[in-house]
Amino acid sequence: MPGEEHFRKLERLYLKAPTNLYYRPSIAVGPGRAEIRIPVRPEFLHAAGAVHGSVYFKALDDAAFFAVNSLLEDVLVLTASFTLYFTRPVAEGEIRATGTVVHQAIRVYVAEARATDGEGRLVAAGSGTFMPTRIGLTPAVGYE
Repeated sequence: MPGEEHFRKLERLYLKAPTNLYYRPSIAVGPGRAEIRIPVRPEFLHAAGAVHGSVYFKALDDAAFFAVNSLLEDVLVLTASFTLYFTRPVAEGEIRATGTVVHQAIRVYVAEARATDGEGRLVAAGSGTFMPTRIGLTPAVGYE
């Protein structure tokens, strides 16, 4: 089973991704789980004054993705499919997504994620399938 060094390297890899300069998330990875927190900013709001669904998706997919990648020490995974359900709008505070692996096989993993607002209320949920790639976990991709 992968350990703390692997989890910290995945966290650094995530935070180095150029897209995260915009979203400014935080991440915590553990065995078969990951948590993403994205602070809500005015730039994320749509015309009706709530966070756009793309931010929910990013938080949920990232949490599920890193929950799965916590189990693999050699390669990155990729999202093969992801289904998302919205339950409540968010307009301020943060979105906190927690992902957990619910099934693993040789070539496919299934993970679920739940997102809550700053008061702990469920705002969205989703699940996805993830597959290992041939992209190695190396310093070239930020795994260091």
